[in-house]
Amino acid sequence: MDVRVKLFAGLRERAGAAELALTLPDGASVADALARLSEVTAGVSVVMAVNHEFADTSVVLYAGDELALIPPVSGGAATEPAAAYVRITDEPLALDALAERVRDPRAGAVVTFTGVTREVSHLDYEAYLPMAERQLREIVQAAIERHGLCAAAAEHRIGTVALSEASVAVAVSAPHRGQAFDGAREIIDEIKARVAIWKREEGRWIHPNPPAVPRPASSQRSGASSSGAEPG
Repeated sequence: MDVRVKLFAGLRERAGAAELALTLPDGASVADALARLSEVTAGVSVVMAVNHEFADTSVVLYAGDELALIPPVSGGAATEPAAAYVRITDEPLALDALAERVRDPRAGAVVTFTGVTREVSHLDYEAYLPMAERQLREIVQAAIERHGLCAAAAEHRIGTVALSEASVAVAVSAPHRGQAFDGAREIIDEIKARVAIWKREEGRWIHPNPPAVPRPASSQRSGASSSGAEPG
């Protein structure tokens, strides 16, 4: 059977390709795939994902599956349900437009945040888009629910971000300023810790955070004929 292997950041550069086709015997697991890719992953602590879900080495692969090998993170363009909005884009970020998305007649406070390139001429950002967009949605929605926000929005750049340009922007609104500040801080902290986005500074991929611990996946999929994919 054939599976697709997605590679990012330093792993992509080491393999010389962003995607590899891997032929494995029926019943092969993530561990079997890793054994075949040992030269690519040597010395790198990777997190695995199968069809956009974190997976451990025991997960069985099926024909047509997408296996992503994710190095430690550095840290979509559709309107989200209700009060949440997220986007990953290669275009410059517009904070004023993002703030307008969270304005609400119930809100007494609007807090915005931008993270910008500093001290170097530029940074390069790369993302595993299907996973990163879903993670970003989950983070923003969780902050809305936890802090009682009226609305929240987050955008992240990919590609080259020049000195003093914004790579990430967050805007939240809430009835009171404490809720707004806490919600905005949680969103940016979670983006930096969790989202599958990497940055390269002066030719070197920087991974300041450890990889997320994969969730047990033994009960996620069943049935030998099912690919186990879920909607993104």
